[in-house]
Amino acid sequence: MTDEDLQCTVAELKDRNEIHQCLMAYSRAVDRLDRDLLLSVYHPDAVDDHGVFVGSPVEFADWVIDMHTRTHLSHQHCQFNCTIDLDGDTAHTETYYMFIGMNRQGDPLTMTGGRYLDRLEKRAGRWAISERICLRDWAQLKDIPTSLDQSKMTAVKDLPESIIALMRSGPQTSRDRQDPSYARPLQVDRTRVLSGRS
Repeated sequence: MTDEDLQCTVAELKDRNEIHQCLMAYSRAVDRLDRDLLLSVYHPDAVDDHGVFVGSPVEFADWVIDMHTRTHLSHQHCQFNCTIDLDGDTAHTETYYMFIGMNRQGDPLTMTGGRYLDRLEKRAGRWAISERICLRDWAQLKDIPTSLDQSKMTAVKDLPESIIALMRSGPQTSRDRQDPSYARPLQVDRTRVLSGRS
């Protein structure tokens, strides 16, 4: 291996580590309701399509902290398998997650699982999320579902019809190459930002 090859390998490993640390910081931030840390994992102009919410990092931080405070006594966002497709100063990642929440009402425990699909960009030497789509693959349900309806796989309950429609019209999980995880570049449909505010 030449010195140049070694430098390239070290630079790539550094990028991959910084991307992974960014993704892990998300879980810590949302579980500790740490708004500043949560905002640090996104670029300011990023868009997060969480299905039940679509908007900017500031709007998402306000929404998710309020929602978890009202809905749960405690919760964990555990992240597992993570693939990182690195291309210069852009990376596409797919990270499996499991959410567990101790509810304030109803059943004591809620569990759901899915994937965070992210496009990250390195700007001014800093990796952060520029686009995020949250997909739900399973949930703790009382009955066997006939479809993977995103509005039924969420820990957020008592959704208004407008949000149910938003979730059903957005990205859907698929067990083939039509799954949104294959999209390059990953991009949130900006019309969903406006739909989520109506």
